[in-house]
Amino acid sequence: MDTKNIIFAIILSTLVLVVWATFFEVPPVNQNLKNNNEKIIKKNDTSPSPSIEKTKPSSKVLRGEAIKSVERVSLENQNIKGSISLEGGVIDDITFKNYNVSLNSQDKVIFLNPKNSEEGYYIGTGWTAADKENLDLPLENTIWKIKGNKNLSPNNPILLEWKNNQGLIFLKKIELDDKFLFTITQTIKNTSNKAYQFYPYAQITRNYKPEVTPIYILHEGFIGMFDEELKEEDYEDIDKNKFSKSSTKGWLGITDKYWLTAIVPENGSKFQSEFISTNGKYKANFIITEPKILNPNTSINNVVSSFVAAKEVDVIDDYAEKLSIEKFDLAIDWGWFYFITKPLFFVIHYFFKITGNFGVAIIILTALVRLAFFPLANYSFRSMAKMKILQPEMIRLKELHKDDKTKLQQEMMALYKRENVNPISGCLPVLIQIPFFFAVYKMLFVTIEMRQQPFFGWIQDLSARDPTSIFNLFGLIPWDPPTFLMIGVWPIIMGLSMYLQQKLNPAPADPIQAKIFMFFPLFLTIILAPFPSGLVIYWTVSNILTIAQQWVIMRGTKVKTVR
Repeated sequence: MDTKNIIFAIILSTLVLVVWATFFEVPPVNQNLKNNNEKIIKKNDTSPSPSIEKTKPSSKVLRGEAIKSVERVSLENQNIKGSISLEGGVIDDITFKNYNVSLNSQDKVIFLNPKNSEEGYYIGTGWTAADKENLDLPLENTIWKIKGNKNLSPNNPILLEWKNNQGLIFLKKIELDDKFLFTITQTIKNTSNKAYQFYPYAQITRNYKPEVTPIYILHEGFIGMFDEELKEEDYEDIDKNKFSKSSTKGWLGITDKYWLTAIVPENGSKFQSEFISTNGKYKANFIITEPKILNPNTSINNVVSSFVAAKEVDVIDDYAEKLSIEKFDLAIDWGWFYFITKPLFFVIHYFFKITGNFGVAIIILTALVRLAFFPLANYSFRSMAKMKILQPEMIRLKELHKDDKTKLQQEMMALYKRENVNPISGCLPVLIQIPFFFAVYKMLFVTIEMRQQPFFGWIQDLSARDPTSIFNLFGLIPWDPPTFLMIGVWPIIMGLSMYLQQKLNPAPADPIQAKIFMFFPLFLTIILAPFPSGLVIYWTVSNILTIAQQWVIMRGTKVKTVR
């Protein structure tokens, strides 16, 4: 890759980011109806959204105090542990057992929190009715009774019960698999002589707006698949307008970078979904719009699938297939290069299983990518090698015809044709590498499998930047440089490899231009230093393999005698 192509790569990469942010990130939706089923509702509009909220907000307490303040049912499997509150029958206490908060901490990631804690985040289910004003229904302050088993675990469901004074018995059977799935079967038994109409619902509530990743390549916020349309809404979007859509299949939830809450309506049900912000709380909910008729001395039920998940690729894909959840794999933000990013992940994950090291797997992937495009790169490098050999003749022609641009162009084209040189062929390797560069970046950035994965030596997290810095002599000086001075070993190696590449390519004829180009390896070193170290390793190894290939081709390349 010559220096012109490096500039081309930077410009094209920037263009891709701008286009991505402009066209592929979800913008605020306009006020017009998109179709008969989807609409944006003004915040002051009324809607039949279900609610398990009290009319008065409760005062906030510490998480531990909130957990101890109500009776609970404990839950645990090999991935999560926590409890379910008998006040409201909500899932509001979940910790991921297999994920630490950081590399330097043994504390596990706490995900869901009780509603009256500072970072309340919980999932509730229930029923609303056509005559709800005259009917006692279980709400968020309802105290449920536990019947039988008091510890929820795989193959050991729990049963919650609540009775009103109108002859209705409400039951919740909650099951937990060995990963991240809660199956909630809601039942109402009617012992009265009256008939009722009920509408089941489920709701995710988050009492706060979390800090999201300040970058355009990742969506964090509301997400849902409605029929076959993926919708992604930022918190800021929902602060402005409520989102509502009617569907017959799909799922919805709230997604973070690595974690997900999602609720899935019962198969075959028509449902109305909402993303809404009220009083600083964010809610994603659905309500079944076709009523369930409850006649005297009968019962009705409804099943809700609820996920409190670490977004592990194999697990999410397995749920999507086994439960027939429409495009549930898109809960992981694979991005615009989905067709490249996801297959690349599976290739890297395969080599990880063999080698036990994701860094080594990335190196193997890099070699495979270079091998796949070896013939095309050979063609490009041969043309570039000839360009370098022809450079003295090109300079002579520029001097000879400096006052006649047309003649100079004719002579240059004749030279290219005589020597079978394509002056733009050097762009091909750049064009090829850009999609893979972004795909590897996306994969490193969004997949939890890459989180806190070590390489060798000082690289203990391939998804994070190189933690060393040349400005404290890589740790020899007891000083922590500011973030913008964190230029580590791997970025420097990458910059040196780009400098060597540059030396193998034709130098610009303009001496000022040549001096400017000399700074590009340094410029890219600084630019790429904050990127995930796994990506820098990928780029460095790719450069080294390119240098080796280019050097061999240049040694064997000759041109005709220039006339």
